[in-house]
This record gives sequence, structure tokens and C-alpha cells, in this order.
Amino acid sequence: MTRSTRSRPKRAPDVHAWGFEAIGTAWQIDTREPVAPDVRTAVLDRIEEFDRAWSRFRPDSLVTQMSERAGTWTLPDEASQLLGFYAELHDVSDGAVNPLIGRTLSDLGYDADYSLVASVEPAGVPPWSSIELSEGVLTTTRPVLLDVGAAGKGLLVDLVAGIVGRETHQFTVDASGDLYHGGATPLRIALEHPLDPTRAIGIAEIDPEDALCASATNRRAWGDGLHHVVDARTGRPTDDVIATWVVVPQSCMRADGLATAHFFTDPVALMERFQHQFVRMHADGRVQWSPDFPGEIFT
Repeated sequence: MTRSTRSRPKRAPDVHAWGFEAIGTAWQIDTREPVAPDVRTAVLDRIEEFDRAWSRFRPDSLVTQMSERAGTWTLPDEASQLLGFYAELHDVSDGAVNPLIGRTLSDLGYDADYSLVASVEPAGVPPWSSIELSEGVLTTTRPVLLDVGAAGKGLLVDLVAGIVGRETHQFTVDASGDLYHGGATPLRIALEHPLDPTRAIGIAEIDPEDALCASATNRRAWGDGLHHVVDARTGRPTDDVIATWVVVPQSCMRADGLATAHFFTDPVALMERFQHQFVRMHADGRVQWSPDFPGEIFT
């Protein structure tokens, strides 16, 4: 899972902020009252459970086991939702978004040791037909290294929001750029310029029960043109779009996955298929956004 800090919320002074590190990134949960100890424990336990299944950065994870041999694997309850959405993204992006890209990312240097040094010529990304999911059981025809970073962190934010939301209806969960807002009033968020963190290219206004996710190529970047946003069709990092922001009602997972899809896919095709609003910035400085994006774009 990748860290992205593309958005900067403006928080009220009376908010209680609980910050912690998990899955390699910074989290902050804002509530009107301090988060109760049992809720904190439930949140951290759920994150650990998710990471133990889906992380390609830890040797004891299910994903690591799958990378070592082909077989039949019983997946967590959220697998059908997550991999089903990946199947949709794979289809609409003509294969550019593919969770089987883990080995390629590792070969490029974004590996379990965070070496950030390309070790070998990246292997081709396995075809989608290398896996088959049925009733929570995944069958693999070869060893595959999953990387669910394109939508997995967003799904984890949704799961955490579900836990916090059982205790309070006024909260925000922010996992370094993947944000779910459960507050009573809209939240204003600056959209950080991907080439200058002191500037914003706009402001988003996120309504209650909406999610905002952002991604950019300047985070998790190393070497000459190497970063974590890789086109599964070519096995190489993308070089056209450099930052994206997506707003989706009630689903951080979908906002997260669509933020990745907007690096590779015609916005018209994405808007026709998925309910969302977007902003995306190109390497040449051009900025595109959907007509009904909730906020203001400065450029």
C-alpha cells in the first residue's frame, strides 16, 4: 500500500485528533469526543487483520504466501468486494489497472525491503486469467504477487470508518490522502500541488458520507522516472498524468481505485461507468476536472 498526502483538511479547533502510524503511512481520526479505548483497540485490530492478509511488505502475509506457489487460497470476507472492483477497473482501463502488478513493482525497486533500487528488468505482469475468485476462494495458476494499493487502502479506510461510525456520527478518517468524512457539515480540503507542497491547485468541499482520495507520482518516487503508479500493460511508470483527486459518495475504496484509473483512462469512459467527480493534473501543467466537482480549481 502506498502513501499519498495529496489533500490537507482544514479542521475545527474543537476536534479531537487521534493520530497513529499503520500500513506504512500516517493516519488521523478526528472526532468531537476522544475515541474510546475499546474503539481504538477495534480499529488497530482491524488494520492488523487487513494488513496480515493483503500486505506484500510483510513475510507472514497471505499475499506473500501466494507469491511463493500456485494454489487455492481462502481470502478474507472483503476479498469479493475488493477484487470485484479491481475486475471493473481492469476492464475500463484496458488492463492498465491490475492487482497482479506486485512483482513488477518489486523488480523496479518498490519491494518488501523498500530498497528503491531497480534490481532486474521487470517481469511482465501476469494476465487476469492467472487468478479466479469464487465464493471467497482464490485459485492461482502460477505464483502471483498481489498489490492492492490502488484500492486497498481506501477499502481499509471504509472498514475503519464503519467501526468509528458505530460510536459517533461526527468523524473524519484520513489515511494520508485517502479520506472518509462522516461529519455533520462539509469539510474544506486544499488540493496540494504535486510539484510544490506549499501551494494548492484548488479546494474541495466534501459532504458528509463522501470520500476523497488523491494520488501523485512524486510520492514513492525514486531513480530516473521511477514511481509507484505503474501501467500494467507496459510494466513502466506512467509519465502523462502526475496527480489525481476523486470524490465518491460513501466509498473510499472506489475513490481510491478511480484515483489510480484516472492516470491511464479517458475521463469520459470513467464518468460514464462510475459515479464520481475528479480533478487530474498532467505533466505539462494542464488540469482537467469534472463539471460538477465540489469545490474550486484555481488554475
